[in-house]
Amino acid sequence: MSDATLDGRGRLRLPKEIRERDGDYYHIVQIHDGIKLVPIAENPLDALRAEFTAVANTTDERLR
Repeated sequence: MSDATLDGRGRLRLPKEIRERDGDYYHIVQIHDGIKLVPIAENPLDALRAEFTAVANTTDERLR
């Protein structure tokens, strides 16, 4: 876990190692006891394609 601080203009500064690992875009989710930053891929469609490259068969092939 890392700490982050707000600057004088209210901007959150994330540590470099987090930015390098998770990128520059985040969705802010409000939870019961705080907030959660969820990384968003620069190109979400490419990220989905990468997630499903391990799927060997198409839907049509599985229905046969």
